[in-house]
Amino acid sequence: MSFSTHVLDAVTGRPAAGLRVRLEHEGRVVAEGRTDADGRIKGWDAGPGVHRVVFDTGAYLAETFYPEVVVTFTVADPAQHHHVPLLLSPYAYSTYRGS
Repeated sequence: MSFSTHVLDAVTGRPAAGLRVRLEHEGRVVAEGRTDADGRIKGWDAGPGVHRVVFDTGAYLAETFYPEVVVTFTVADPAQHHHVPLLLSPYAYSTYRGS
């Protein structure tokens, strides 16, 4: 299964560069890193099952109600690519299954 994410800062209207992200599977970290200058992480691999992607929003935003955003998702078909975007602001966030 390939995984990617794209984080947009809704306050600035710009990509959230340098935001720490980790991918977990069955309680262990399988990948971690920071978003690039375009707010993206791509090329992470993980197997089928339930995964959690954890965004360290508290370290990125100076003031936020959500110190981290956790999105839990299921990989049923490991042959498919899974893209989980995040739209971020200090008091709200939104996500969806991307392509």
